Amino acid sequence: MPFTDRNQAAYQLAEALSQYQDMHPLVLAIPRGAVPMGRIIADALGGELDVVLVRKLPAPFNPEYAIGSVDESGWTYVSDSAAAAGATPEYIEQEKQRQLATIRRRRAEYTPLRPPIEPAGRIVIVVDDGLATGATMIAALHGLRERKPARLVCAVPVAPVDTVDRVRLYADDVVCLETPFSFKAVGQFYSDFPQVGDEEVVEILRR
Repeated sequence: MPFTDRNQAAYQLAEALSQYQDMHPLVLAIPRGAVPMGRIIADALGGELDVVLVRKLPAPFNPEYAIGSVDESGWTYVSDSAAAAGATPEYIEQEKQRQLATIRRRRAEYTPLRPPIEPAGRIVIVVDDGLATGATMIAALHGLRERKPARLVCAVPVAPVDTVDRVRLYADDVVCLETPFSFKAVGQFYSDFPQVGDEEVVEILRR
């Protein structure tokens, strides 16, 4: 396994991102798994932590496979494989609304007393615990680009090569520690890959 757990992966990512140390970057983690990682990276780089809320659109008959994604503004990314996976326009719209409801609930729960931290003019580092299709990362980067960061960086421990190439179109820099040839799921590259609950996310953001 390349990584023992998310913490180890986060420390390795922080080292790979050391060029941004003491530049007060805004580290935006994709909930939920990447939020503990984002805390480690933000602390190591002398930055600030927040979340970027995006949700994948799952395939009709395979909920683990993303055929697209939606960001907090409602912008939707739909992959070229969506139709082949059985996703009709009606299904995509229905799933989009369902995921937007989850995003709204999470925003109210995660940061009830403040708005999202403004990324304009900041070095923004978007962190996830790994990419499979890259759909959620693409939605996150697209939405953030509209808000005019000074530099937009994607940082992940592991992803397939073709996904890294796809995501690179949306970022100024992509930092990916491992690009294995055989890739089935992000969790296969961690010895310990537990679920991260909403309660843990809230506690980390409060700190």
